[in-house]
Amino acid sequence: MEMFVKNMVCDRCIMTVKQRLELMAVPYEAVRLGEITFTQPPSEQQLNSMHSDLHNFGFELLTNRKSALISRIKSYIITYVHGDAKNLPDKKFSVMLAEKLQVDYSYLSSLFSSVEGITIEKYIILQRVERIKELLTYNEASLNEIADDMRYSSVQHLSQQFRKVTGLTSSQYKQSSKRLGRQPLDQIGS
Repeated sequence: MEMFVKNMVCDRCIMTVKQRLELMAVPYEAVRLGEITFTQPPSEQQLNSMHSDLHNFGFELLTNRKSALISRIKSYIITYVHGDAKNLPDKKFSVMLAEKLQVDYSYLSSLFSSVEGITIEKYIILQRVERIKELLTYNEASLNEIADDMRYSSVQHLSQQFRKVTGLTSSQYKQSSKRLGRQPLDQIGS
């Protein structure tokens, strides 16, 4: 049995959910971004405990099919943007997402836009900009390397998108002593 969890956006979130499940003695098979696979269906009491306990850590168990699908889309985008893009197949994102979720992309796009108020494409751009901010903050890669790693067609394209979203050039952002505008991944697009 699978259950979906809103606001799981990083490995630390996975670790936290695993720890909470173990403390509540809820047997599970696997915990991945945005989802838990159980070895057996949790009891009603376990579900209630999980709801309240995970809520205290900023997570939400999703029982609504549409909410669960939105959460899976976001988790996949976060993995896609913040993971190793070099190891991904050379396919359009829309094709990969539809294959991964086994749902027609036009339905996914329409559902996402109606619930989130932005398009999947805009959400991806916002996630990419957050990743660029992170990489610029670490100052371990050049803009050329960042553009290449994140599959931008050119440094100019990356720069234009970054400036359109942040209002700053990448150089201005790097020089900013406060690193203005970083957002937690689960709050992007909200």
